[in-house]
Parts: sequence; C-alpha cells; structure tokens
Amino acid sequence: MQPVKILEHFPNLPLSKHKGKDLLRIDEFNGEELMELLHLAAHIKQLQKLGQPFQPLQGKTLGMIFDKASTRTRVSFEVGMYQLGGMGMFLSGKELQLGRGEPISDTAKVLSRYVDAIMIRTFSHSYVEELAEHASIPIINGLTDLYHPCQALADMLTIWEHKGKLKGIKLAYVGDGNNVANSLVLAAVLLGMDVRVATPVGYEMDAAIVQKATEYAKQSGGNMTVTYDPAEAVAGADAVYTDVWTSMGFEAENEVRLKAFANYQVNEKLVAQADPSYLFLHCLPAHRGEEVTAGVIDGARSFIFDQAENRLHAQKAILAALV
Repeated sequence: MQPVKILEHFPNLPLSKHKGKDLLRIDEFNGEELMELLHLAAHIKQLQKLGQPFQPLQGKTLGMIFDKASTRTRVSFEVGMYQLGGMGMFLSGKELQLGRGEPISDTAKVLSRYVDAIMIRTFSHSYVEELAEHASIPIINGLTDLYHPCQALADMLTIWEHKGKLKGIKLAYVGDGNNVANSLVLAAVLLGMDVRVATPVGYEMDAAIVQKATEYAKQSGGNMTVTYDPAEAVAGADAVYTDVWTSMGFEAENEVRLKAFANYQVNEKLVAQADPSYLFLHCLPAHRGEEVTAGVIDGARSFIFDQAENRLHAQKAILAALV
C-alpha cells in the first residue's frame, strides 16, 4: 500500500484551531474539519513510521474513565498520550467516587483541576454530555450507547489510505443500527460518501440520526440509503462494514438477536456482490461465524488490523488538536 501523501499539507493545520473543544459526536466537526483531522492523523502516522518524535503534549495528562471493558480504546489512548509526550491515567468508574454516588458534576469540576482532558467510555450518552457541561477541559467520547466517534475517524482514515479518496466512495454497513453505525454514517456523509445501511426490522439506526445524515449528505454531495436488504446495500460497494450483533449492555437479548440477524451475516456470497477491490472492515471484537464468516474477516480483502491500528493515529490527532 502506498501511504497517502499529506506531509505538504501539515503546515496549514494549526494545532490550536480546535484547542479546548469537546468531541462527543463526530458531527461536531464539519466535513472540512474532519479532513483536517485525517490529514493530521496521517501525518502523525508517517512520522511514527519514520521514527520521528512528535510530542506536542509534554507535561499533559489525560484522565481515562472506563465503565465498559476495553482493549483498543484503553491501549490506543494510553499509548497515544505517551507517544505525544504526555500521560494517560486509567480511572475505573467503579473505583472513583462516582461508584459511590458522587454527582458527575462534582467529578467533572474536580478532575478539571487535575488533568488536561478526559476520555470516557461508558453507557449513557447523556452522562457524557453532563460531564462535558460541567468540565472546563476537553471531553472525548471513547464510546457510549449512542456514538463511537473515535472509531469512525479511524474508519475514515483506513478507507482513505486504501482508496485514495473518500468523496464518492460506496460504503455498505450491514447489521445492527448501533453506536458504531451512527458515528460511521455521520462521518461518511459529512465527507461526501455514498452510504447504504442494511439492518433487520426493529434494529434500525436512530431515526433522528438518519434524518441528520440525510441532510448532511445533501450538503456534501454524498448519499444516504437505508434498506432491509443486505444485497442491495452491498451491491458494488467499495467497503463493507459490520459489527457484532449483540453489543455490550445487550447480552440479555443475545438469543433473540441471533435469530433476528440470521440473514445479515457478511459471508462470501454477500461480498461477491461488492466491487472486487472492496475493503472488509469491522471495529472488533468480532464473532466469527455470527456477523461475519472466518473466510471474509481473515481473507485477502480484510483490513481490520489496519483499521485497529488507525485508532491510535486518529486519536493522537484528536488529542493533539483538542489538548
């Protein structure tokens, strides 16, 4: 793969432009701003591959609050802060005074006196919004039940690297209309992509987010299509994306979901309808034999580990820009 050549663009990206801003939803940035972040992420990635240090956050500390289990989010943010010259501090929600009933507003005000930014991975999105309302430092959404903006930025970086562009790219998402789908779709339409989403009845994306994505698509020259037919979504797609059928917090619904999603598996028959040079993407962790077959996720068109790596670079760009 030839890396996207963006080094010459970097001088036009002042790190102070978004300083102090929160990232609760991916659409808090417009399409132009998202491309700036992607250029910055690609530049940071190239510097790392060349062994050149980039440490704008020396002396800075990121408080990382986790109410949900994590592999990629925790490791990428902690490593990212270290590589940027700062420090990431793991904070278990159960071990903080939050776990004993301290108001989120008090926690926000206290942590604002100690650290330079907070990343939080939790359940309710309104909880993160309340944290941001009372904090005087940047708040970064590491995942809620409604949004996963950091994942979406890494997804866009991966597609851009391998396809050389984003505008006009056909992206198919097949599966649960969950937090990953919400952020992925919003990012894609802001960047002018042709997005098709196929979900089972009863598991559609949030209607308000679909409406918002449709409006963004009109403005960017992209397109937004929702369907119940996976084949319609995947036909001619440049990238095919799926996620687990049962996300964290919905384990009690697992058996019901397995039946509802039975016809939404991304398998060899389905991806045969995509463009021959399609990318297969999955945010991980994956359940082989459920939402995707081993032949697809471990096959030649799978770029899931590039995608996972890009969580590090995308989040370093977010941290460098906001902190």
